[in-house]
Amino acid sequence: MVNRQFPKPVELLELMQFKKPELDLKKRRLENALTIEDLQRIAKRRTPKAAFDYTEGAAEGELSLARARQAFQDIEFHPSILRDVSTVDTSCTIWGGPSALPFGIAPTGFTRLMQTEGEVAGAGAAGAAGIPFTLSTLGTTSIEGVKAANPTGRNWFQLYVMRQREISYELVKRAAANGFDTLFFTVDTPVAGARLRDKRNGFSIPPQLTLGTIINAIPRPWWWYDFLTTPKLEFASLSSTGGTVGDLLNAAMDPSINFEDLEIIRSMWPGKIVIKGVQNVEDSKKLVDLGVDGIVLSNHGGRQLDRAPIPFHLLPEVVKEVGAHTEIAIDTGIMNGADIVAAYALGAKFTLIGRAYLYGLMAGGRAGVDRTIQILTDQVVRTMKLLEVSTLEELTPAHVTQLTRLVPLGRQEATARALA
Repeated sequence: MVNRQFPKPVELLELMQFKKPELDLKKRRLENALTIEDLQRIAKRRTPKAAFDYTEGAAEGELSLARARQAFQDIEFHPSILRDVSTVDTSCTIWGGPSALPFGIAPTGFTRLMQTEGEVAGAGAAGAAGIPFTLSTLGTTSIEGVKAANPTGRNWFQLYVMRQREISYELVKRAAANGFDTLFFTVDTPVAGARLRDKRNGFSIPPQLTLGTIINAIPRPWWWYDFLTTPKLEFASLSSTGGTVGDLLNAAMDPSINFEDLEIIRSMWPGKIVIKGVQNVEDSKKLVDLGVDGIVLSNHGGRQLDRAPIPFHLLPEVVKEVGAHTEIAIDTGIMNGADIVAAYALGAKFTLIGRAYLYGLMAGGRAGVDRTIQILTDQVVRTMKLLEVSTLEELTPAHVTQLTRLVPLGRQEATARALA
């Protein structure tokens, strides 16, 4: 039998510990966001459909993006045991400089359309966290503006070689003059991908007020207030901003870009040059032979060629062939710190976050970007401790198994023969 008694008032008071209410609505919603997916849901509520879909969407059927995210979920971790992980070091060195974490902010275009603080929020948050920030050629803050927002941190510049080559050359010179230390020479954009959400939404730069956009704006007055009461969008490179997103992208991109352009840009750039958008082993080997400083395995966030290779699947093959000769980074599909740890274990020396950063930006401006970085940092540290590794260098392919979901037909047949 259990002895029962009336609770004493003092004991009840000990159980009734009420949390002090948070009156700052933005701070409260960001504190309640525990994952990047939580920030994604907040961003969707707070951002007009056209701007959110530009961020969220990908090319055509959006298979490349879905597969990239699925690939990070289709892994199995293999932890060690009985190792001291009371402290964990998340710092690394990439392309000649330090980063406090194994990830940085990827280049994103039209960023101030998602939330008015745009690249200034991203660069400032990156500088505070000790990680690199990358400005896109199609960014909505100037090179000089990013330098002012992140004066002592690492700034990188992503370059499109445009039809008017002199525009690209001038951008290279400005980035170098402002202390940007790494240039991303982007190679996966001869033309714009078919981003169908943007076409269906009639998304243009600047946004056009139609009946649909007005109806969609009614529950989101803060976004329009910010957009209409802050300075006009300033692009890093484009002097004309009228037309659809596809029009602007096709004006900035050039299908004639080739290896000669790479050599010209390389001769102009005093810092590290990294090739972004590499999608096969053969090109990786050729670029290493040419002596570039690094490569980024990327399918442009699924926004260019749909059904493109999955960067995370490609990673082990490229690392095996050229990992000893260059530093390899990866983007596309990263939504969790565990994704970052898995990529590092399989040989990536760095990762880049794009949409994850923008979800935070749309959810709460600079504070939202800080929250994105904090969520990912907590997940990286926790994953490392549960794997029982105290430094990134201790991570190896033995810690991760990529589970089979999409297997090339030829490889499937070879496996069957081996098991016969």
